[in-house]
Amino acid sequence: MSTAEMSDDAVAMANRRAERKQARYPRAVAVRYDRRIARLVIELESGLGLTMSSKDVQGLQDAKPEDLADAEISRSGLGIHFPAIDIDLYLPGLLEGYLGTKRWMAARNGQAGGKVSNKAKAAAARENGKRGGRPRKQKDPEPA
Repeated sequence: MSTAEMSDDAVAMANRRAERKQARYPRAVAVRYDRRIARLVIELESGLGLTMSSKDVQGLQDAKPEDLADAEISRSGLGIHFPAIDIDLYLPGLLEGYLGTKRWMAARNGQAGGKVSNKAKAAAARENGKRGGRPRKQKDPEPA
């Protein structure tokens, strides 16, 4: 098999994968940043609309409204590109509930969990405060 034939096969396989992916997910038909509500709005061909804060999307968390104004939809309808900041979003990833990589999402969720306050945590913090604060971690004694 020649290199050209292998290349043609690879292209054909990639096209079949893309067709399967496009059949499973609705395509974006419109995208805009709504300054009034400070949200990114993505309209899908299914009629569903996604609205999210850019602060909750990896890569867009520090974007300014003008950075989000000229978003472009990819030819497949599965990608959104922000030319001003050279960031791309993958629509299937957004629809699966990931607004970033697993690592980034875990960090965000950890931050939220650390901010949770309840009566037990407040009482424990008060007790630790009476004793001079959080106890220092004890180092393991070195073996003799």
